[in-house]
Amino acid sequence: MKANPIEVPTTNGNLHKPLITTKHFILPITTLAILITIHLYTQNFSGLRLINPATTPAGNSTDDSKCNLFQGSWVFDDERETYYTNETKCVIDDRQNCMKYGRPDTDFLNWRWQPDKCDLPEFDAVEFLEVVRGKSLAFIGDSVGRNQMQSLVCMLASEAYPMDISYTNDTRFRRWVFPPYNFTLVAIWSPLLVKTRDPTPGNFTRDSIMNLYLDEADEAWTSELENIDITIFSAGQWFFRPFMYYEKGQITGCHFCNQENITEISLYYAYQTAFKTTFATLLNLQNYTGLTFLRTFSPQHFENGDYNNGGNCVRTRPFTKQEMRLDGYKLMMYNTQVNEFKAAQKEGEKKGLKLRLLDTSDAMIMRPDGHPNHYGHPASDANKTFPDCVHWCMPGPVDTWNEFLLEMLKIEGEEPKAGWEDHQIEFTGWTVTPLQPPGSIWQVRAWVRYMAATTDGSHQSQLNNAPGAPKLN
Repeated sequence: MKANPIEVPTTNGNLHKPLITTKHFILPITTLAILITIHLYTQNFSGLRLINPATTPAGNSTDDSKCNLFQGSWVFDDERETYYTNETKCVIDDRQNCMKYGRPDTDFLNWRWQPDKCDLPEFDAVEFLEVVRGKSLAFIGDSVGRNQMQSLVCMLASEAYPMDISYTNDTRFRRWVFPPYNFTLVAIWSPLLVKTRDPTPGNFTRDSIMNLYLDEADEAWTSELENIDITIFSAGQWFFRPFMYYEKGQITGCHFCNQENITEISLYYAYQTAFKTTFATLLNLQNYTGLTFLRTFSPQHFENGDYNNGGNCVRTRPFTKQEMRLDGYKLMMYNTQVNEFKAAQKEGEKKGLKLRLLDTSDAMIMRPDGHPNHYGHPASDANKTFPDCVHWCMPGPVDTWNEFLLEMLKIEGEEPKAGWEDHQIEFTGWTVTPLQPPGSIWQVRAWVRYMAATTDGSHQSQLNNAPGAPKLN
């Protein structure tokens, strides 16, 4: 490389013969960069990213703020194939097995979720199982949570089918293991997340008044959680039923109880308190170190009435964002749980616990076409005439939840390991931060070559436009 001399003018306007060239500047800079690279590489760091400390929050080395997976729209794709069918060897509840029971339209299977600022990759069963290799994942919640869990089992069926290792014959509590990957999948029935009691055992109906202990977490999940690596909580539709509310062992009010001298309390208060109790219990478990997701409220789409008075869901295409959005009680339910989640997330950070939002509500409010309606067969023929506009057909839009889940797990896997945030090097006004493998050591080498080849001295101003240089996020 030929170095151009730097000519320094004298006071009389003449030019001194240069004492130094840019080569003298570039050599130490290049040497420093190479030494940095070698040092980090030998410390098992295989990637670097340049971060502008003035614009990036401390400790935040991800760029997920550029793409919100959950803001987008449904796009019709006539070449889209489902991950499984109603004949796949997997677990599909007959109440959500829409094609088996004669649903005549299939266009609802051809809509894919398109985020506004990026793409949502298709689900890859092998990739998912590799991400969760050696781990356990629990779905804790109601039948809509079970809906997602069964969807996941079916989406994984192309690669592996689990072995049932359940402790009980109660199908609401299941435990499977995928032997090749040592991955355990757990389903825990806890539709209200807090303690409940049926006042009239053996005579339970949709209109029975249940006792709900708002300040006591359900032992069904508290007894299991410390053995779980990844947890997905969800709850919603059960809170609309009649309840007698208890706190500190005393009746504090009710919902739809129609009893004298008992105060009618908003279901939103009960919903908020149940999540407050859930998160407080989780944060106080001594040995829980898992990754926690809250899957947000799943909206129903009854029109022209409710399930028991003529309501149904007969639409065959999604709404657009202009046609439908979260509002009314659905928005209240969403905000109630998310507010409690955000408060818990802040507390969790102090204890080193990760809480993440699986924010499916905006996407699903646009899918009135995704429910079974009358194309599901309940366990008992007694309720066969009731339409189902709460759960989701399988296959169907519920499979998108697990596309979200895989992407979020991958993002978590790409975050810097503990302690790496302390290993930073100041260089020409930027911070070089090691990232978790697989990183881009080749980008760093290209950047070093660029620095060595630059002759005008304006390294900092040209850095972000350099060929092969790491880009700012």
